[in-house]
Amino acid sequence: MAAHQQRPGGGSVVATDEALPPPLRHALAARGIPIESLHLPLPKDGKLQSPPAGARLCVALIGTAELPADPATAQANVAVLDDAGWPVVLIGPATSATEEALVERVHAWLPLPLEEPLLLTAIRSGFGVAAARAERDAAQELAKLKTAEAKSLYEIGTALSAERDMNRLQELILQRCRELTGADAGSLYLLDDDANKQRILRFEIAQNDSVVGGGFRKMTMPLTDESIAGYVALTGRTLNLADAYQLPAGTPFRFNDAFDRSSGYRTKSMLVVPMRNHEGDVIGVIQLINRKRSFTTKLENPEIVEREVESFSVESEQVLDSLTSQAAVALDNRLLLDNIEQLFEGFVRASVTAIESRDPTTSGHSERVAELTVGIARVVSDIGVDRWKNVGFTEQQLREIRYAGLLHDFGKIGVRENVLVKAKKLFDWQLDVIRLRFALLHKTHEFEYERKQLDAILNHGQEGWLKVRDTLEREHEARLAQLDEDLTAIIEANEPTVLDQEAADRLTTIATRQLEVNGVTAPMLGDDEILALSVRRGSLTENERREIESHVSHTFRFLSLMPWTRQLKGVPLIAWSHHEKLDGTGYPQGLKGDQIPLQSRMMTIADIYDALTASDRPYKRAVPVVKALDILNDEVRRGALDSELLDIFIQRKVYELVTPSGEPRESSLVIAR
Repeated sequence: MAAHQQRPGGGSVVATDEALPPPLRHALAARGIPIESLHLPLPKDGKLQSPPAGARLCVALIGTAELPADPATAQANVAVLDDAGWPVVLIGPATSATEEALVERVHAWLPLPLEEPLLLTAIRSGFGVAAARAERDAAQELAKLKTAEAKSLYEIGTALSAERDMNRLQELILQRCRELTGADAGSLYLLDDDANKQRILRFEIAQNDSVVGGGFRKMTMPLTDESIAGYVALTGRTLNLADAYQLPAGTPFRFNDAFDRSSGYRTKSMLVVPMRNHEGDVIGVIQLINRKRSFTTKLENPEIVEREVESFSVESEQVLDSLTSQAAVALDNRLLLDNIEQLFEGFVRASVTAIESRDPTTSGHSERVAELTVGIARVVSDIGVDRWKNVGFTEQQLREIRYAGLLHDFGKIGVRENVLVKAKKLFDWQLDVIRLRFALLHKTHEFEYERKQLDAILNHGQEGWLKVRDTLEREHEARLAQLDEDLTAIIEANEPTVLDQEAADRLTTIATRQLEVNGVTAPMLGDDEILALSVRRGSLTENERREIESHVSHTFRFLSLMPWTRQLKGVPLIAWSHHEKLDGTGYPQGLKGDQIPLQSRMMTIADIYDALTASDRPYKRAVPVVKALDILNDEVRRGALDSELLDIFIQRKVYELVTPSGEPRESSLVIAR
């Protein structure tokens, strides 16, 4: 029990009834030293009962019923008195046994008969010792409080640095500020710029223990010194107001009592502190309201407010300064991280736009693949049994999957654009050259036909010309018809459909025909043209297909150059593997089975499904949903796709995340195992 702190040399004395005779009591009282009674022996529990306020020293007579000379009893009683912070003055004879037992606990031991000067000296000396003990105890208590406060601030700082959600972080900051200062209510403001780059205050959150709900809504307000929060934000000064309704004269700000009027609340004491980041800039304001004597008290009416609310102390200001410094840094870091994430999100979006601008026919594909892949991952995380018992994706991992989906075709920027957007087997300019070649041959046949007619007239006259005219005309028409048929066959073969053997043989025949111009002979179809037109399926030659497939390697190389965070470092690998197949027939690495990341196997299903059902591809028609799912099922049967993932994709109807309206949404497919 700590002694009440008095000025050194002052205080009262407690004494046993037999210790001080009446004359000495009167003498001490005359010197301003009051005497209070102390009853010994102590209770069985060894505790002092309601010691007098201001008591600084104990005087007891040893060898009496109150304080027996028995060393053990005397030591027990004196120890309790000494531990309470009271110097003990013993009066009476000392035996070697009692002296040995009490020597460490007694401030002074006075002999009988007791003399006033000697007693007075011992009392004044004891008062000095008591004052020193009180100061020591107060210092220790303050140290304990500071240690507890520092520990609390450390724990709060740790919690603030660990919180990643901005809304929860703001709630945590305000809650901790209120707890450490005993505030009933509070609000948090952040500085920001509006659309016109004018500085504003954003009213972010409010808390009130005494008003349920409170009608809080986020809002913005001009940054001026007319509001209390605005004044603190602009000046960087802390405001400690005893009563918000009695502001100091001459202040530019005023208290907005709208909330009090609407809710019946009574705002009284306020502590408003700026939040500064590590550069010293004010980034926000914390406003605390109504410091309560007990934090659990509900301020249900103005009468309770007047009784229970007190001004915020200097210690509260100091604690809040420390906490707001941590809070400001935590908020600033969170805002910085949010800005970086927004910047990165913008970069990813810009990259997707760049990809799709090179191949407008696939617009939206990256977004749909990302959405489908994340959809599969979410379902897998929710299953939690069998193969998926220990598989789960955090929000950060889902974000990683989403970025990989958005950027899975990023490498297409490294593919020649004419190959990337090639819709038919021949490039447009190649077909134009072939058309010109046929047009030239058409004109050549026209010229040859006219020349033969002229030669017949000149050499054989009109009668001779009439004899050969019909033959020449039939030959001419046959040649033109052959040209038209050959060109039609080329145009039909140019479509990215399946090329049958008859059409292939026809192309071979056409390629043997020659075109002669000015004595120079050339084939009707060049080797590159024959190679392109002879593609059995699709529109790409083998070299062009390899070039397109190289986009996956380009993707990995480009994405690997980006400084991904630890949480997103898997993006390049996931994107790199989205064309791999379980049976090793995929590309570019030819991975098999578990060599392929789970996220990539999900993306493979999403990528194939969207490629099949997309309605924006000029070189093919969109496949109905049920047909697309059937094709995916065929891929499972041949061992190319993960059967359980496709089962999830179909049974949980993940595909409906991007299924166009009007498409059939039911499937009765059974997954092949």
